[in-house]
Amino acid sequence: MIGGHKRACGLSAIHMEEIDALGLLCPLPVLKLRKRLSGLPAGGEVLLHADDPAAVIDVPHFCAEAGHTLVSVQETGAVQIYRIRKGG
Repeated sequence: MIGGHKRACGLSAIHMEEIDALGLLCPLPVLKLRKRLSGLPAGGEVLLHADDPAAVIDVPHFCAEAGHTLVSVQETGAVQIYRIRKGG
């Protein structure tokens, strides 16, 4: 875990968690994401840092199947940073 914090956004605060899944292979990044999302309120967000090539397929598929929103994906070299918002 990289950490968790609340971030101000207008008048409300968004709970943001981060997961360091670098070096982990399928299915571990998605399993860590699922576990972390289960403890968040609806609308909470997670930044998942992953370098598993399968994550580019697994993370969007997990979000679609579980009702979460894949807000953004950033790539920095071999590392992808996924921003996921928990569905309600």
